[in-house]
Amino acid sequence: MVQAAQRLLNGDRRALARLISILERGDSQAADIMKAIDAHTGKAYTVGITGPPGAGKSTIVDQLTQLLRQQGLQVGIIGVDPTSPFSGGALLGDRIRMQRHYLDSGVFIRSVATRGQWGGLPRVVKSMVRLLDAAGTDVVLVETVGVGQAELGIMDVADTVIVTLMPESGDAIQTLKAGIMEIADIYLVNKADREGANQMAAAITAMLHLAGSQPAWEPPVMLTQATSGAGIPELWDKVQEHHRHMTTTSELERRRAARREQEFLETVMEQMERRLRKLVVEDPALVATLKKVGLKEAEPYSSAMDFLDASSFPTGLPAP
Repeated sequence: MVQAAQRLLNGDRRALARLISILERGDSQAADIMKAIDAHTGKAYTVGITGPPGAGKSTIVDQLTQLLRQQGLQVGIIGVDPTSPFSGGALLGDRIRMQRHYLDSGVFIRSVATRGQWGGLPRVVKSMVRLLDAAGTDVVLVETVGVGQAELGIMDVADTVIVTLMPESGDAIQTLKAGIMEIADIYLVNKADREGANQMAAAITAMLHLAGSQPAWEPPVMLTQATSGAGIPELWDKVQEHHRHMTTTSELERRRAARREQEFLETVMEQMERRLRKLVVEDPALVATLKKVGLKEAEPYSSAMDFLDASSFPTGLPAP
């Protein structure tokens, strides 16, 4: 794996794809890989694009990628897709819109399934971003599945968060109440050629003014027509402006440090859950307790607390 990590650092895209697959499988070698490449990260800038279904997020990612490639930048795209309830795989329909970039050696595209994590992004996305960073990627674009106000996990990944809306989002006031409206560094009203786009932009602007706070960065409200590319250069200019603001105020350093701490905690909890599930399979006493709970011979909450009190959890859990 050390050799594969070195090939990744040399820009080998096949090594990158292989190492991402190892991460997704939860292979025991993943820890060694991330340790080997960690010192070589921190150069890529991550932009998150989120918003409700049908707002044109994939088209925006496609157009941004074209613009960045024209500027000679290396681009990584991570598309977070809904997980199939039957196969567990990702539903990759939106990636079709980016097919013109698949043969471009300067673009790396990968889809990852949400695996049921509707309240945020899979933890592996954070590690994938760092692998892309170490491989020499300049900009990583993370497009998230549109699930409305629950989709707040993008804040734990992106340096700049773009919330994309469209005139047909429904009642503007109801849309603005959604929790997703609280996470944006840039608000984007796409499909601006349609009726109601200016009203939507005005409603967002009014909401920002009514908030009463005076943040160091006031999120701009922008209009785009992604299918034609109109407004995309201006959008990228605003992302760069936000990048400069984040750098000069040390907010970028603070956010990235907080994200690393969060990734550590998420990894600990994920591994504890994995080890607990293994214990459930292997411990006859625990299996017997589970059956009693299922048959209503024992109460779930008190039985769980008794189990924890009687064990050396979490240190007593077996290694994965």
